[in-house]
Amino acid sequence: MTFSALLIVFFTVFLAELGDKTQLATLLYASKGDHSPWLVFVAASAALITSTAVAVLLGTVASKYIAFLPLKLIAGIGFMLVGGWTILDYLKS
Repeated sequence: MTFSALLIVFFTVFLAELGDKTQLATLLYASKGDHSPWLVFVAASAALITSTAVAVLLGTVASKYIAFLPLKLIAGIGFMLVGGWTILDYLKS
């Protein structure tokens, strides 16, 4: 992997994570004051590393067995469905 590819992956994931539910949950844990900020950081980091490892593993397996499917299209539709569901949930409340 080249350095530019590393930067692209980093910034894409970094921007995708800004303001998502994971970051908000971490913010809430850190703001409660019940736990050390370092404990919250280590636990949240470990959780993100583990979930990323699962995503990389699944992506690697998926690319070998379902390469004929347009994975970017499927992921994009999935994001739109989650976004639509979130908007509908907001409008119902």
